[in-house]
Amino acid sequence: MLPVYAENAAAPDLQTIPLNHLTLPQAEQLFAGYSRELLAARRSLQSAEADTLIAGQRPNPVLSVGVSSLNLNRGQGNNNQNGNNGLWDKTYNSTLQVSQLYERGNKRELRTSVAESAVKASEFDLKETYRKQALAMATAYYDLKLAQETVEVQQLNVDLYDKTLQAAEFRLKAGDVASADVARIRVDALRGKNDLRQAQAGLQKAQALLAYLIGRDQDAAALYVADPWPTPGAESAVHEGDSWLTERSDIRAAEVRMQQAQEARKLAESLKTRDLTWSLAYQHFPGQEPGSGPDTVGATVSIPLFTNYQYEGEAARAEVDYNAANDAREQVKAAALAEMRSAKADLEAAIDKNRRFDQNILTEAQKASDAAEFAYQHGAMSVMDLLDARRILRALQLEAASVKADYAKSLFAWLAATHQVFNTP
Repeated sequence: MLPVYAENAAAPDLQTIPLNHLTLPQAEQLFAGYSRELLAARRSLQSAEADTLIAGQRPNPVLSVGVSSLNLNRGQGNNNQNGNNGLWDKTYNSTLQVSQLYERGNKRELRTSVAESAVKASEFDLKETYRKQALAMATAYYDLKLAQETVEVQQLNVDLYDKTLQAAEFRLKAGDVASADVARIRVDALRGKNDLRQAQAGLQKAQALLAYLIGRDQDAAALYVADPWPTPGAESAVHEGDSWLTERSDIRAAEVRMQQAQEARKLAESLKTRDLTWSLAYQHFPGQEPGSGPDTVGATVSIPLFTNYQYEGEAARAEVDYNAANDAREQVKAAALAEMRSAKADLEAAIDKNRRFDQNILTEAQKASDAAEFAYQHGAMSVMDLLDARRILRALQLEAASVKADYAKSLFAWLAATHQVFNTP
């Protein structure tokens, strides 16, 4: 599969892809370049990558500057008893202090590990988004092809009814057909035009959906898909093997998230290891005693006392999250198996239906319709029987197109479910 292009970095040749003769590989290129869902997934990945920078940083030191021992007596002020009363010599207690938190218990390493696991999970989420949205794009592609063929069939029917109506009206003038028969043909001709209009509305909806998925909303009306229907036999052997399970992006994401939850559990336990805060201070406090130096330095170390709380809630929450991640992994596996089996059943049914239509049903229906047309033209069949034969043929033509669309969509659903396509953005 094609890579997901970076923002504003779509391949220049995407603009030259002919939308009025669009193949499925070309639609996939447009999807990979312009899909909004893929862009949102990439934003999540970029956010997770930024979190790794945050997690791996040491705490910044803190600089404190303060002045105390201000004498509020206006007369006395802060005069130095040694006789020097410059601003630097006044008896202000000035302090400059630098404090640094020192983390213990491998907290920074554990935070980084948790963040890196989140990045890996986001990468698999991006692949899973690609798989699902690419399958939706392929489904929309063949829905549009079905809509195109439906319009073609309905248009052919309308043209046929118009010609039949013209011939019937000519025969009516010659007294060769009853007016009631002409009225029946006229009613069916009007119904055919209604069906054509409905098919055209379905075509416009299918164009709009595919245009959204490939990011060409403004050009929806120009979309026309050109690929033929997939031929039965192009699918891989339908089986229930589970070797593909380990390759599914959603399962791998769930496994990484379980690993992330395990590391978060260790991080919660590390909170019980006391961190240290050390401080270095410089103090300028002149005028304390005659002849004494005004400058001193000092150091302190602060240790938290876990007398009230020892992070039991964080540890319990991390344990619950780990169990939830394990449950989610099993749930994703079960859903993947269900998706594969459902796709398998749909594909097998579509293969059988497609084979029957190609080999028997449509051929026999066409023969019956041709015979009905010949018989009507030679006065051996009533107009009602002719119209019934046409309705049957039209319904079977539309059903045949629907069966081909079902096969195409079930084929791609099967390949996507078993990790054979749509898996490497």
